[in-house]
Amino acid sequence: MSKPDAAALVLEDGRVFRGAAYGAVGQTLGEAVFCTGMTGYQETLTDPSYHRQIVVATAPQVGNTGWNGEDNESVGPDGSANDAKMWVAGFAIRDASRRASSWRANGTLDEEMRRQDVVGIAEIDTRAVVRHLRTRGSMKAGIFSGDALADVDTLVERVQSQPSMAGADLAGEVSTTSGYVVEPEGEARYSVVAVDLGIKSNTPRMFARRGIRVHVVPATATIDQVREIGADGFFLSNGPGDPATADSVVRLTEEVLGDGTPMFGICFGNQILGRALGRGTYKMKFGHRGLNIPVIEHETGRIAITSQNHGFALEGEAGEEFDTPFGRAIVSHTCANDGVVEGVRLLDDSAFSVQYHPEAAAGPHDAEYLFDRFLTLLDKKVGK
Repeated sequence: MSKPDAAALVLEDGRVFRGAAYGAVGQTLGEAVFCTGMTGYQETLTDPSYHRQIVVATAPQVGNTGWNGEDNESVGPDGSANDAKMWVAGFAIRDASRRASSWRANGTLDEEMRRQDVVGIAEIDTRAVVRHLRTRGSMKAGIFSGDALADVDTLVERVQSQPSMAGADLAGEVSTTSGYVVEPEGEARYSVVAVDLGIKSNTPRMFARRGIRVHVVPATATIDQVREIGADGFFLSNGPGDPATADSVVRLTEEVLGDGTPMFGICFGNQILGRALGRGTYKMKFGHRGLNIPVIEHETGRIAITSQNHGFALEGEAGEEFDTPFGRAIVSHTCANDGVVEGVRLLDDSAFSVQYHPEAAAGPHDAEYLFDRFLTLLDKKVGK
């Protein structure tokens, strides 16, 4: 077995972590973030919300379950899984599993990263990286191996020269270009327009299981295009980038709210709905990324362990009520760890959103009931 190429993870503040090349060999640039999920690396790597980010895994060993064709969270432009891709800019791990041991695997993680030209690094102290990012915050970074390696000053200069995640308008880079339809399981009860800001493939499946036909439309969709579909509900998906740049989607959301169409948003969609209701957004120090983040629903006191991936958040305080052009609204959910806003809703229950992922591939499933809550809004609209 040949010795892997040397590799380096370089941060914009000059910190360097040296290890071995994993996946493709070369250079990649992005924002260094850490994910606390102990499982589900395939779902993480294919989540469009991780576009332009170098993910540092806190799990000590990665690659155990290999790679399969069923667990991808990205889809092709037409909604098919054939063109599913990894959206991460790079992947940094500590210990690479020497073999894939899952019966579902049809390849290894290392092989798939090389096939998709995703540059990674292994054999670094990821605990030290995470502690550094928790202290200093998420920052620009790069992974370099093979011919891309150079002296430290040169590598740091390359890292620092890339654009910042703050101000990055990325939803259009991951969105479908033409739209597609996901048919319901069984008889269709309702239809929903879903704006693809980086939608995960499990989200339309969650709607389909409830008898909802999903019309996935591009991030550039207009109010006329949405009205032409004539759907019963409206959905704002997750996605990457700075929500402060998404002015056109905010305007679309305002127009849909004005029509009184039942609305549900997830992650980036929560920030878009919040902006439409008049709230501001800000960049978090190091964000929330993982499968074990507790969220409080203040009306019920219920706590859900949630899947999350966001580096931006809405301004607000737990239980805060505020006026909007569409009626009174409330900060409905906050994170139990740090008080970050995790959900907003209009008090007439015509629209609500959460910052976390109730579709939750690869889990947990505590928040799946929110799809049923949206179904209840659709029932009320038609008088059922």
